[in-house]
Amino acid sequence: MVSVVLGIVLVLVLLILVGYVAGYNKIRSADVRVAEALAGIDVELTRRASLIPSLVHTVATFAAHEKDVLDRVTDAREALTSATAGRSVAQRSAAERQLDAALTPLLNLGQTSPQLSSSANFLDLQRNLADTEDKLAFARQYYNDSVATLNRLLGTIPWMFVAPLTGVGDKEYYQIAR
Repeated sequence: MVSVVLGIVLVLVLLILVGYVAGYNKIRSADVRVAEALAGIDVELTRRASLIPSLVHTVATFAAHEKDVLDRVTDAREALTSATAGRSVAQRSAAERQLDAALTPLLNLGQTSPQLSSSANFLDLQRNLADTEDKLAFARQYYNDSVATLNRLLGTIPWMFVAPLTGVGDKEYYQIAR
């Protein structure tokens, strides 16, 4: 009788241990996917930021009188570069909004300046920026999907009992106002 009870207790402990390991691995894997997704956003933000100096130089060649616009874009690029070095999703998002706001008047110059709109370099940079925007939108969506998966795991039974032991908490979504 004692050996049967001991066997049942041993099986229960083993099942709990297996459940804990499975839950721990599942939560940590979801956390790694979130980190990878955020790194994907950083790659695209860095790519976008690397296009800015060429764009500013091209515009400055044709529209030197727009120094204020060029300075705002340069400042916004620096803010974006420093934001990607940090860990805050909100900082990245705010820096991206600032760059968007600074780029709009710069890109509008291409429509008002015939020399600029006929520049192959400017048109190529515009295409590259548009391509980067598409990739960035995909990276943001992938990040938010990964965050949703992780946050759902952390709040559902049985994983919610393992979550405090993993050191992983809810992540914030990447939000950008358009």
